[in-house]
Amino acid sequence: MRVLGVDPGLTRCGVGVVEGVAGRPLTMIGVGVVRTPADAELGHRLVAIERGIEEWLDAHRPEFVAVERVFSQHNVRTVMGTAQASAVAMLCASRRGIPVALHTPSEVKAAVTGSGRADKAQVGAMVTRLLRLDAPPKPADAADALALAICHIWRAPALNRLRQAHAQHSVRKVTR
Repeated sequence: MRVLGVDPGLTRCGVGVVEGVAGRPLTMIGVGVVRTPADAELGHRLVAIERGIEEWLDAHRPEFVAVERVFSQHNVRTVMGTAQASAVAMLCASRRGIPVALHTPSEVKAAVTGSGRADKAQVGAMVTRLLRLDAPPKPADAADALALAICHIWRAPALNRLRQAHAQHSVRKVTR
């Protein structure tokens, strides 16, 4: 399974591609950041993010895209920018028919470190260890994108089983 993880942000949008399956060693295919100037107009920034994500989709051909679910923060302006960048990533993937999964920051942290309250340094250290890298990816947005991809690879089998069970249950209800 090849997954593009996206840590959305207007200034720095982390992107990382990981390949593998749950229970086996994972491989980092690529990692980076799509950057936009903080003083640019919002529309231009969103177009730049779209172009950057499209380039990653073209170059790496992921089977899934995992995006960090936007959660309420104290700074509404930051939340809005993050939500807008997140929507761009979801749009790019959906336009191509690539399934999109949303994972909360605490889900990602728990999957990668074992604690939903882990800090950025702990996430970076575990991403480095899990992908057998020489050093943590910089900036933290890049490491977070890889963590999202890892989380999805590990959680996808369980999520698929839940969806199948729900679908079977729904079919049984209809046929009764």
